[in-house]
Amino acid sequence: MLDDQNVLDQRDPDGALTIAAEQYTQAFYDAKIEQPEHDGREITRIVVAGMGGSALAALLAKSWLRNWLTVPFEVVRSYDLPGYVDASTLVIASSYSGNTEETVSALAQAREKGAQTAVLASGGKLLDEAREHNISYVQLPSGFQPRMAVIYNLRALTAVLIHFGVMDSLPYEAIANTGKTLQEDTASWGRDVPTSQNYAKQLALLAAGKTPVVYASNKLAAVAYKWKISFNETSKNVAFWNEYPEFNHNEFMGWGSHPIEKPFVIFDLVSAFDHPQIQKRFEISDRLLSGMRPKANRIKLEGIGELDSMLWGSILADFVSIYLAILNGVNPTPVPLIEKLKKEL
Repeated sequence: MLDDQNVLDQRDPDGALTIAAEQYTQAFYDAKIEQPEHDGREITRIVVAGMGGSALAALLAKSWLRNWLTVPFEVVRSYDLPGYVDASTLVIASSYSGNTEETVSALAQAREKGAQTAVLASGGKLLDEAREHNISYVQLPSGFQPRMAVIYNLRALTAVLIHFGVMDSLPYEAIANTGKTLQEDTASWGRDVPTSQNYAKQLALLAAGKTPVVYASNKLAAVAYKWKISFNETSKNVAFWNEYPEFNHNEFMGWGSHPIEKPFVIFDLVSAFDHPQIQKRFEISDRLLSGMRPKANRIKLEGIGELDSMLWGSILADFVSIYLAILNGVNPTPVPLIEKLKKEL
């Protein structure tokens, strides 16, 4: 089925596969800061407020930038900001649509607390607020699902951090440097590449009819979360995720009473950048759980650096989840239940 171009056309009418294939171009995005003026106050804390796909770039950045940033960095995925937010806190409101009510609420609280503020959005209420109150913002390219605009968002986020003086330009430039490699690596996952040579199609077939459970190290936990989001929103498939070493302190035991026939598929996202002990934990855990759960499918996140691995794994998640959507007989792009929920709220 996945090699039948007519089926792909019928079940992917909005061209999600084309968007996935072109994601590498997002690495070159020129994130322009609009209304750049600010008072130059010292920033001692950073809070990014966002939900779902709009929080993904911040979660990736929190791990990837841990050695660049010299101030605390928190991602808030709810209505309310932490009590410590004050005038020396930079609050970045990130909502691709610009209308996410939790993020709109967080921005209002940030302004009440006198925080330094910035906005990342493609439109909506957040951009209206930014323009009205002279808040610095980056207007993201429109027409995408948030989960497939992660690299745009990451470029914009790093541009804002540079703009407010909390880090230098190296991370922003590093994202652009991944573009060519991502183009070369992800080409083999495209719709025209047959299943026999297409890793993404092969992984989708493994997941068909199953509940995926995705694991990664704490460094790459955001990538595992991205896989969960993509399976949920794109494939319309229940999925779960967790991170090592925390997995070994609780969920590890949970598998002990599950017969192997349970309809799960396990994906271990592994990387050369994982701590050596965590690399051992993946191997030992799979061996000790033999016969209690399905054997894990190890996915080696490729790349010469941690960022490369993160983005490589994120784009692979999109391809796999799109192919799984096609196998599930659903349109990969829209999220009708989420939209219905927002209207009812």
